[in-house]
Amino acid sequence: MPFRLALFFIMLLACGRLAAADSGTDRSVLVERHWQHFTVDEDGSYTLDVELVKKIATAAAVEQHAEQAISFNASLDKLVAIAAWTTKPDGRRVGVGPQQIREQQEAASADAPMFQDTRLKIVIFPGVQAGDTLTLRYTIRRHTPLFPGQFEDFTVGRPYRHADFRLSYDLPASMSLQADAVGFVPVAADSAPGRKRYSWRYMDGDNERIEQGSVSYLDYGRRLAVSTFADYPAFARAYHARAAAAATPDAAIAKLAAQLTQGLADRHAKAAALSDWVRRNIRYVAVYLGPGGVVAHPAASVLANRYGDCKDHAVLLQALLEASGIQSSAALVNGDDAYRLPAVPSLGVLNHVIVYLPQLQLFLDPTAATVAAGFLPPALLGKPVLLADSGQFAVTPAFQPARSRTATRFDIARDGSSRFHVRRTNGGAIAEPYRHAVRSTPQAARDGFVRRMLAGLGQTGDGLFEPGQTDPQGNASPTDDYTLAFSGATDGFVRLPGPVALATTYNFWGGLGDAVFDLGREPERRQEFVCPAIDAEDELRYALPPRTRVLALPKGVEVDDGRFFYRSQYVREKHAVVVRRRLQFRHTAATCTPEDYRQMRPALERMMGDLRGQVVVQGR
Repeated sequence: MPFRLALFFIMLLACGRLAAADSGTDRSVLVERHWQHFTVDEDGSYTLDVELVKKIATAAAVEQHAEQAISFNASLDKLVAIAAWTTKPDGRRVGVGPQQIREQQEAASADAPMFQDTRLKIVIFPGVQAGDTLTLRYTIRRHTPLFPGQFEDFTVGRPYRHADFRLSYDLPASMSLQADAVGFVPVAADSAPGRKRYSWRYMDGDNERIEQGSVSYLDYGRRLAVSTFADYPAFARAYHARAAAAATPDAAIAKLAAQLTQGLADRHAKAAALSDWVRRNIRYVAVYLGPGGVVAHPAASVLANRYGDCKDHAVLLQALLEASGIQSSAALVNGDDAYRLPAVPSLGVLNHVIVYLPQLQLFLDPTAATVAAGFLPPALLGKPVLLADSGQFAVTPAFQPARSRTATRFDIARDGSSRFHVRRTNGGAIAEPYRHAVRSTPQAARDGFVRRMLAGLGQTGDGLFEPGQTDPQGNASPTDDYTLAFSGATDGFVRLPGPVALATTYNFWGGLGDAVFDLGREPERRQEFVCPAIDAEDELRYALPPRTRVLALPKGVEVDDGRFFYRSQYVREKHAVVVRRRLQFRHTAATCTPEDYRQMRPALERMMGDLRGQVVVQGR
C-alpha cells in the first residue's frame, strides 16, 4: 500500500509538470494543414502560394477565426488568386463568394495618403460553427522586392496544435539560403535543374503559457528565419543603399534646423532640440518595416505632410542633423520585447528604426512622442542595434535614470470623512511620459480625474486636479522633473470609532507598490523577463482625530541584497501616523533570467508582505 500511494503521488506530480509544460496551447482550433511555398526569382521577387486548413473545435473560436486577413502591399504585391470554403462535418462544402471577400486599408494607414498602399483582404467564411473545417488558398506575387537581388522571411509558431505545417523555398541555384531554425526541422526536397529547394517542417508540441512581463516569444519560441544575405553587415548595406538618399536636407529643412538650434552652441543640445521637434510635430503612422517597405519617404515630403512611420521620422531627423553639421546613422532595432537577434538577418525582428549619433554616443528615437530626447522608450533599453551606415553592432543603454517621489496625506475627521492631498514628482526618463499623458488629456477628463480615482478605491467624493507645468517654458527642458498633484474630500473614508485597519500603501499612476507587485506577479518563472530599474520613494501620512489610539503599527522592513535596497518606516508623530518607503532596484541588464528570479523571490516576498501591512486605529 505505501508503494502504491507513493506511485500515485509521483503520477500526480508528473501530470502537474505536463500540465504546466502545455499551459499555453489554444485547443479551440486544430491547424490540419498549413503550407507556404515561395518561388524566388534572381532579382528577389517571388510568388507565395499558401494553403491553410483549420478545424474549429469549440464555439469560442468562431468569432476569431471565421474571418481571415491576408496582408499585402499594393505597391509591391499583386494578390493573384483567392479560394476559400467551409467544410461541414457531414462533408458539405460551403463556398466563399466574391461578395464575402472584402478589401480594406490597414487601420494604421487609413488616414495617411503616403501609406495607402498597405492593404488587407478580409475573407469571411459564412455560417461557421464548431466542428467546421475552414480552407483558405491564395497566391501573392511580390513583383517588387524589398531588397533587389535578395530574399528574407521570418515565421513564428502559433500556440495551436498543428498536424502539418511546412514551409518551402525554391530559389535559383545561384542564391544560397541561410537559416536559423528553432522548432522547425529541415526536410529533404527535390530540386529542379538550375534551382535549389529548401524545406522545413514545424515540430508540433507543448506550448508554455507566456508569463507576465516575459521577453518576446521570438527570443525563446519556435521560429524560422531564412535569408540570402551573407551576414548582418550585408543586410545593413542593403538597407542603407535604399534609405540613405531620403535623408538629404533641402532648403526648408536647413532653414528649420537653423531656427530650432539658434542660440545653442552645444551639439548635444542641438540634437535634443531637433529630435524633440520631430517627435512632437510629426504624427506617427504605425507601418512596420516589412509590410510597409524599407524605402523611407524623402525627408522633405515627411516635413511637408507632417506624418510618417519610424523610418520617416528617422530620415527627417537625420536630415535636420546633417543640416546642423552633426553626423548620424540609422539604427535598426527590435521595437517590441525581443532582445536576441537570429543568426541570419530578418526584418521580422529588426522592425524599428532609431538614430545613432556616433560623435555623441547618443541614441535618439524621434518616433516616441512621449519620450524626451536623451532618453529611450523602456522597450529599447539593453538591445542590440545594427548601424545602417557601417554594418556594425552597438547596444543601447541598459539603464537610464527614472525616479518617482509621492507624498500622500489623509486628514481624517471624527465622522470618518477625510480630506486628502497627493503630490507626485517624476524625474529622468519618466518625467516627459507623465507630462505628455496630462497634456494630451482633455480638460473634461481632467475634471473628473479625482472622482474616478476615488471610485477606484471604493470611495465617493470629489476634488481638484493640479496638472502642474505640462509645457516647459523659458529655459525649462522636457527632461526636467514634472510634478502633478490632486486634492479633495471623501465621505466615509473610514468607519470610526472602529477598530479600523488603514492601508499602508496607495498607488496613484504607478507608485512604489505597483513596481514591486508588477515585478513579483509570477510565483515562479521559466522564461526570461524584463526587469526595469526602479527608483521610488513614497510617504503616506494619516492625520488622525484627537483621542484616536493606534492599536497596531507594523514593524519596519529593510532589504539590502545587492539587487534591491528597500526600507520601510512606521512612525507615530503626535496625532499622526507616517509611513515612509524607499526602493531602489537595478539589474546588470535590461532582462533577468529565471535563476535571477529565484534569487530575487525571497526579497520580493518580504517587500510584498510589508506593502500589505495595515495600521489599526481605534477612535474614542
